[in-house]
Order: sequence, then structure tokens, then C-alpha cells
Amino acid sequence: MRRRYYIIFVASEENGKLRKIPVPLHYAYVFAAAAIVGVFTITGMAGSYSRMLLKTASFNQIRSQHEALRKDYQQLEQVAHQKEVQAASLGSLASEVTALYGLKQSKLAKSAATAPTVSVDTNGNFTDAAYTASLDQLASLRTTALSGRLSRAFEIGLSPNSNGGDSWLNLADAPSLWPVVGPITSSFGERQDPFNGEGAFHSGIDISSSFGQPVRATADGIVITAGLASGYGREILVDHGNGIQTLYGHLSGFAITSGEQVKRGQIIGYVGTSGRSTGPHLHYEVRIRNTPVNPHKYLRETMDQLASANGGQSGIGN
Repeated sequence: MRRRYYIIFVASEENGKLRKIPVPLHYAYVFAAAAIVGVFTITGMAGSYSRMLLKTASFNQIRSQHEALRKDYQQLEQVAHQKEVQAASLGSLASEVTALYGLKQSKLAKSAATAPTVSVDTNGNFTDAAYTASLDQLASLRTTALSGRLSRAFEIGLSPNSNGGDSWLNLADAPSLWPVVGPITSSFGERQDPFNGEGAFHSGIDISSSFGQPVRATADGIVITAGLASGYGREILVDHGNGIQTLYGHLSGFAITSGEQVKRGQIIGYVGTSGRSTGPHLHYEVRIRNTPVNPHKYLRETMDQLASANGGQSGIGN
């Protein structure tokens, strides 16, 4: 005979009687199993939720670190860009001042070797104060040269009278004649390079003219060089004495040779496109003690005016 087991619940009623509720034992097993499964399920869900919370906190921490690194990188990029701009501005100004004062690279290197050191930070970079000081110095030198103070100082130094009554512009060797008549297409000073589009310093003026037009000496002098040169192609350099020189570039040909003595108004070459040129024109420079100055303010007389002043003589330059 098969045995059966029961779980009996005894409940007291109001009249004092006891009530027995039999429950089969296998129901108790089912309930216990369900309870155990529920406990494991709740425990697993709690563990999963805890792990999710930990992963979320870790992800938020990593995201915060990534955002901080991104901001630091952007800041470093801005600082690096600012330093590049500072270096470029100083380099551009230094090149311009070098050209204005006629310094050569060897002299510039020697000056840099003996120059006082500027303050730098712990990373070896220029400080803002050093950059500002250097920028102010270069800008002051550039302004001094471009404003004509340098040329005026030379004019006073070259004055034939000790009292400074006459400037060198009144002398016979002053380059006051137009070398060729035409519109000025590029002025002296800072400009955009026609080949690469970058900022560059133009040490002379460009006078537009047709190909083969005669180029005349702007004052009496001796031809220092007449030949090919880097950048200006065929060029002529004339020494007028008293530290004054003129340069004529992009020529198509020569009418003189090196060492030859030339007169004011004499034909020395012909307009061309040699060298770095975008069309027929003359590159003309005036140098005072090897320092390029603005030649436009010295161009006071044309060939026709010179011929009229000489009484209509046509033999000049032939």
C-alpha cells in the first residue's frame, strides 16, 4: 500500500475548535522549488543591475576623461597655432627688415649669434613677453625704414654742404629720372607674391611697358654688373657714387657691359620678361648704402622733360 504524506495546518476558530488543513507534500516541494528559483532569479537580477551600474559609472568616467583630453588637445592646438602665427609673423617681419636694411644672411646669422638671449619658459618656448618685445623691435625698425627716416638720414649725411642745405636729390648723381615711362603695377613694400600668393616684401617697383622698350640710366654712374641673376633674370646694377645704387631687372637684353661708365638718360637695356616675371615690365630699385628704399618718390623727371631742359638735344642715350 502506497504511503501518503501531508502537511497539516492547524487554525484556531472563535469557538475554540481547531481546524486542520491538510496539504499534500509534493505541493510543498513545488512551493519550495519556486521559492528557490525566485531567490536565484532576484539575486541574478540584482547582480546584473549592480554590474550595469558599475559599467555605467566606468563608462561615464571614461567619457569624462575623453572629453577632458579632447579639450586639452584643442587647447594645445590653439596654443601651437598661436605659436606658429607668432613665428611666422616674426619671420616675415625679420625678412622684411633684412631686405629694408640690406642685411645678408651671413651678417644676419652673425648678428643672431651675438644677440642677447630672450626669455623662454620651462619647455623652451618663447614667452609672450619675449614675442611682444621682438615684434615691437622689428615693427619699429620696419616703420622707421618705410617712413623714410632712414633715407632722410642718408640724405642729410650725403649733403654736399655741412649745414645740410641741399640734399643728395639735387646732385647730378641722384637717380631722379624715370628709367622707362609706364604705369606702376606693383609698389614698394609688402605685397602678395604673384606666383605663390603668399605675403612678400617687394624691394622695388614694377613699371609696366611693352617688350623691347629702351631702359635708361636714371643717373650718371658705373655699371657694376650686367648679367643673369636669380629672380630678376637679366639685370643691371649701376653705382652712382655716395652710396647710391640702382637696379634694373627682367630685361630682355643689354646695351652696356660691366665696368662701363654711363650717363643719365643713356640706354642701358631693354624691357623683357626674364626671371620670375608674369609679363613685360621693369623691376627698378634704388639702394642707399645697400638698403632698398622706395624709388617712387625719387622719380621726378621723364626723358622728354630732360630733353626739354637740355634745349631739345636728342643725342642723350644714343
